[in-house]
Amino acid sequence: MSLFKARDWWGAVLGKGEEFDQGCLCVGDIDNSGTGHDKVVVGSYMGMLRLFSPHATKPGEPAQADAQLLELQLRDPIIQVELGKFVSCSDLLHLAVLHPRKISVYSVSGTAGNVEHGAQYQLKLVYEHNLQRTACNMTYGTFGGVTGHHSLCIQSMDGMLMFFEQESYSFGRFLPGFLLPGPLVYCPRTDTFLTLSSSRTLESYRYETLAVATDAESRQDADQPGKTGGKRLLADWSLVLGEQALDISVPSFSHSTSSIFVLGERNLYCLKDNGHIRFMKKLEYNPSCFLPYASVTEGTISLLLGNHNNMLLVYQDVTLKWAAQLACVPVAVRLANFHDLKGMVVTLSSDGRLQCSYMGTDPSFFSTPKVDAREADYQQVDAEMKSLQKIIREATRTQDILPKTDKEEDLTVTATVSTNMDSPSQALIPEIDGLAVPSVTVKIQVRSRCVLQSPKLTVCVQPPLALTQEHFVLEHMGVGTTTVITFSAFLNGLYPPADLTGDVAVSYSSPTGVPRVCQCKFSLPLLLVCCPSPPAKSAKHKITVDTNQPPVNLNTVFPEFSEKATDKEGNTLAFQFISGARVTVLASKTSQRYRIHSDGFEDMWLVVKELVQRFDQHFTKQGIKDFRNSFAGPIPLSEYFETVEHHFELRVSAEKYQDLLSERAVQFRAIQRRLLTRFKDKTPAPLQNLDTLMEGTYRQVVALADAVEENRGLLERAFARLRSASHLLILLLSLWQGLNTEQSAILEATLLPLLHDTPQLGWEESVDAALSHLLRTCLSRSPKDQALSLASSCPLAMPKDTSRLRKHLTLLCDRLAKGGRLSLASDANVQPPTQLHSLMLPGVEPIAEAPGDLEEPPPEPESAKFIKKKQASKKVKKTGQENITH
Repeated sequence: MSLFKARDWWGAVLGKGEEFDQGCLCVGDIDNSGTGHDKVVVGSYMGMLRLFSPHATKPGEPAQADAQLLELQLRDPIIQVELGKFVSCSDLLHLAVLHPRKISVYSVSGTAGNVEHGAQYQLKLVYEHNLQRTACNMTYGTFGGVTGHHSLCIQSMDGMLMFFEQESYSFGRFLPGFLLPGPLVYCPRTDTFLTLSSSRTLESYRYETLAVATDAESRQDADQPGKTGGKRLLADWSLVLGEQALDISVPSFSHSTSSIFVLGERNLYCLKDNGHIRFMKKLEYNPSCFLPYASVTEGTISLLLGNHNNMLLVYQDVTLKWAAQLACVPVAVRLANFHDLKGMVVTLSSDGRLQCSYMGTDPSFFSTPKVDAREADYQQVDAEMKSLQKIIREATRTQDILPKTDKEEDLTVTATVSTNMDSPSQALIPEIDGLAVPSVTVKIQVRSRCVLQSPKLTVCVQPPLALTQEHFVLEHMGVGTTTVITFSAFLNGLYPPADLTGDVAVSYSSPTGVPRVCQCKFSLPLLLVCCPSPPAKSAKHKITVDTNQPPVNLNTVFPEFSEKATDKEGNTLAFQFISGARVTVLASKTSQRYRIHSDGFEDMWLVVKELVQRFDQHFTKQGIKDFRNSFAGPIPLSEYFETVEHHFELRVSAEKYQDLLSERAVQFRAIQRRLLTRFKDKTPAPLQNLDTLMEGTYRQVVALADAVEENRGLLERAFARLRSASHLLILLLSLWQGLNTEQSAILEATLLPLLHDTPQLGWEESVDAALSHLLRTCLSRSPKDQALSLASSCPLAMPKDTSRLRKHLTLLCDRLAKGGRLSLASDANVQPPTQLHSLMLPGVEPIAEAPGDLEEPPPEPESAKFIKKKQASKKVKKTGQENITH
């Protein structure tokens, strides 16, 4: 504790629950009074702007009310406030207030009052600039050597420097290698900007270099040269600090040596204007803020430095001259002149304690009271130590508020699916179109490592699959107890499911009362939804899967279907779905290709998925590591669009039925009210056929309700088929372009955003929004698309038709064919070379885009030779497909 405390001259507590930081405080003659008396301007993250003119108060007395000149609630949080000559054609000081998405410049004027209430102050907005990016901090100065006026430079959260010259926006530049924003300051002596990069390196950029650098249209331009004329942005000099900088200051005193001060987390640096270190001091505490000011000794600079020990230290270069105790931790410190008192220290804490103080010699008379000396009872101390150690061991053993990483889980859940179908079947529907509906037994084993009270188990499968029981309440489980749950899964609808996987979730409470959930998955066999059948010679839809290994016997890959297969050589295998569809798989005798064809596009999904997975498992068991499946195209977008259009038509019908039902319900209630009025009338009157009208309306309501229910069933079936078609399209795109697991996951999240279709949020608008985002970010060609991706957001609503969705999906395939890369990173928009732009992989036709909808530049003329080469490869693939035997 310091011997001396800072002497309080004036103080105030600002608001309640507000937050402040180092940029929220500035001092100066804001009202241009010319008296030389400074005012204190404070802005908070809650949007409160306050103006003070402090007066002396006696210790222990509250601050006078007339010290606060102005208090204004702004709409946005205040990040930083600065005073400068920010208005053209005016030499007066103005206030610049930085908000997250706006910079505002105000003029403060005072009017002398005619009564005892004093002067009145007004804040008037001169101009403001709306920012396209979220701001972090700002600096100001005479950029480019222009005297008489100040310009503003704002640093955004994504590393863009935006320059404003009074009322106009000049230009914007991205800092190279940017990750997180750091302190920013302007050095007028060298006309440079100083900032700390994410690599903890102090970098200096000349204003002239920034002005002639490549124009910043997107984040990518900072690392790669753009198409327009300009130079790549390079730092004038850099210095590796090895630690994060809290603040940077460039004092400009005529009689002192030119220096740059950097306050680090553990060190204080003083640099020359060329980046060379003048001196460095290691700090033995955590600093919070600092302020260089003019020293009385020639060639030195004094420093005010606050730390987290509530101390305010005064240094002369590296020598500690004074230390004073503050009432709080300062986050900002300034020097001001008040009423013939020069050099008053103004400090601001993070919770809003504003204090004006000076260095004094008022000692603290507090002394530690004496403690009665008594002998220690070592036996009692030893017993207390043992009891405390026992409590610590118990708390360590049962503590599970934080996630456990090294220890085993309290509960282990495993699922096992039987390899044989149930006999007899547990299905609710015995048969569909003459085919028996089988069921399979799933066994869930739950093992506990601790005492659990009545855990609950829930099983979920995709419709139209159903279970004999979905919810279970387990009995009391002790340490090491194992509980086995069995149930059967079966098909309970007239259409195939989109997924054969199921989820198991067990919810329980740990011994300390923390709710937890343990999950596992299981996969149902393909034999549950289909059976062997004779192959079909022709079909409407066909898909060809290529491999890089010799053809295999299909009976070996699908042993459960080989018993009733008609082709014993294993070149042909057919699957008859219980819902009615038939899928046939043909293996080529001369090439490494497999053809899958069926009359329903979405019906092929489960068979293609099983075929690809079982090929991977088959060749992995043989030790072949370079096995690969591929798809040569074309992408069946027209078949997919038919499924999308059918689902959308049912959604439109559901909306129409709902509107008609609402109208008939209103009409039915109106007729009821009329009849009730007639029946209550004391003088009987004719009903005027109201009873007949009511009966007819009632029949219409019932018929519309039945139609709504029927349409709902058809919509559920169409959505399941749409999910199957989407799964198949994602698999074909992954095989077509060789997408990895991460890229396939992005594609699946784009085309399958919903598990259930709802009237409020449907599949079409969700997928269209996701496709638009991909086309404007990682798959965009123009840098302007990325800049507009956030600004062009619109609420999700049911579209009028599916033309926009189909166009965006076709454009997605087109850009993937041209070398586009799916990624969630911000720098994923790397424009491929011109030759890759002109390559057209088979299966996707170029589309003509609307002028306002994701425009793209046309391909270069000199790339026509690549198109001819690629067209020649199409003929080769087409000739190779004829080798597949039917």
